[in-house]
Amino acid sequence: MKKIFIVLFFACMTLAAGAAGVSFTAQAPPRVEQGNKFNVTFVLSNAEGQGFKAPEIAWAHKLYGPGKSTSYSTYIVNGNKSSTSSEEYTMLYRADKPGKYTIGPASITVNGNVMKTRPLNIEVVASNGQGGGTPQQQPSRGGVSFDDPLTQDASRGVSGNDLMVRIEMSKPRVYEQQAVVCTIKLYTKYQISKFMATKQPSFDGFLIEEIDTQAALNQDEVLNGQHYKVAVLKRCILYPQQSGKLTITSGNYDVGVVQYENYRTPFGTMSQPVERQLTVQSNQSTVNVLPLPEPRPATFTGAVGKFSVKTSLKNPDLKTYKAAVYNYCIEGTGNIKYIKAPAVGFPKEFDVYDPKNNVKTSHAGGDVNGTVDIEYTFIPQYAGDFTIPASVFTYFNPETGQYEDVNVPATKLTVGKGEGTPSNHYRMQNMDIRNIKQGDMALTRTQSFWVDGVGYWLCYIVPVLLMGVLMVLYRKKLKERANVSLMRTKRANKVAQRRLKRARGFAQSGNRTEFYAELLKAMWGYFSDKLGIAVKDLNKENINAELEQYGVGEDLRAATLALLDKCEFAQYAPELASGDMNSVMQEASDVIGRLENVKPVKKVKS
Repeated sequence: MKKIFIVLFFACMTLAAGAAGVSFTAQAPPRVEQGNKFNVTFVLSNAEGQGFKAPEIAWAHKLYGPGKSTSYSTYIVNGNKSSTSSEEYTMLYRADKPGKYTIGPASITVNGNVMKTRPLNIEVVASNGQGGGTPQQQPSRGGVSFDDPLTQDASRGVSGNDLMVRIEMSKPRVYEQQAVVCTIKLYTKYQISKFMATKQPSFDGFLIEEIDTQAALNQDEVLNGQHYKVAVLKRCILYPQQSGKLTITSGNYDVGVVQYENYRTPFGTMSQPVERQLTVQSNQSTVNVLPLPEPRPATFTGAVGKFSVKTSLKNPDLKTYKAAVYNYCIEGTGNIKYIKAPAVGFPKEFDVYDPKNNVKTSHAGGDVNGTVDIEYTFIPQYAGDFTIPASVFTYFNPETGQYEDVNVPATKLTVGKGEGTPSNHYRMQNMDIRNIKQGDMALTRTQSFWVDGVGYWLCYIVPVLLMGVLMVLYRKKLKERANVSLMRTKRANKVAQRRLKRARGFAQSGNRTEFYAELLKAMWGYFSDKLGIAVKDLNKENINAELEQYGVGEDLRAATLALLDKCEFAQYAPELASGDMNSVMQEASDVIGRLENVKPVKKVKS
């Protein structure tokens, strides 16, 4: 009995520890229009339940449920493994009577304990919109609802209002170098089984600062009165480099959409998922870029935003011939990564070296903020009192539309006597003529006539022969360089290996998004150079056709296209990508190596 008690005690302790993350919650829309369908979902997290009991809802007609679904997720972060699970019980109702109601608690048994959800308040508004509701936030009668398989019937087409990719800009008008946030979103009323970009939007005229995002359907938005599930595909901060209207071109995407075949049975309506392949084109987005006002101050070095400046000496105890650092710190929000180091008027008695920048930034509020520490290393060559004169740092403030100055005060310096002599670098900077050579000149007198020797004539013959050889080699090189297609083909493998090396670095750091982006860039660039096809004209069909004409076997062509598909899928949904990055890297190297060993069956066109 004692042993049994100990076993039961530790079992209870284990169950209690495991139940720390257990929850049982209810989800339902706060407002629904009379006559519309709506879901009530009860979610049990991190536990297995038994004996689920749904609450009684007398004011609505039950159409379906409870439907049970189970999901498990495993995460590995920095070597630490964690898992989560959930059970969802979904009920589908039709709202029949207007009014304000309360959905009572549902119950379920977990490890012998009964858990209940909290009651939910819901309002059913009249179909004519009276009663202060906002029925436009619910799908109109007969429309598609993300949570309702009965509305996602496979017999109806997928319209542009049900599935779209939108490019959204945070501001319609900015100044040059002023930040604007670009977000590419997927709006859908259907489940997505596959998503792959076949043509990326272009950002000509912009510098791009990427913001890390995870492409997942985890957001809800109402657009033009319709409710969507939303995934952020890409978010970046753009800095326009020229004035005028700059346009971000549209992209093309292959999307797999899940619809349902609905049919009636004696037990109710049943749904069977059906996948449909679609091609979606995003919109274009234009930004009006205003030029910076003229004339630009002489002290303006390209900073656009709002900044402050601090200066300091890292080692104020100055001695001659001893290195010291003058720190010029710029802090603020804007194009801080692209600010040029300002000129500092050091005394001529100082030996000054090129400045070194240390940039620390973060993303906040649709812009980049942080600090730039510019370190000027100098070595005083003479003792005494010196001054780094006052200066002005000028930046353009887009909020006021004006140039603003930051006054940088003068810095007083006292240099003590140190050990050593002035450096050669300093002496050469401050001397117009070098010292005349002194001492023994090592002069000699000779009576021999070099013209009588063989070496004299070889000095003429050998250069002529070398010139002839160089001319032949040079003409051959020019002929090869004139053949652009041949040169691109020769260097295709070298360029691809250099890009694969960068991708390998991202794989080692665990950056899946940048790894697949760099790997895909290497593969497209390799086929463009190898096959002599412009990048803009590349696609899988003409790559397959050119490889076939080149003499590549069917197995190798299939492996090549499969690798491109894998990389494209992983680039836009890295969390859905399977497989180890190192194995994908090895697969890409093997494919390129095998292609390099193929002997062409046709002559490369010049």
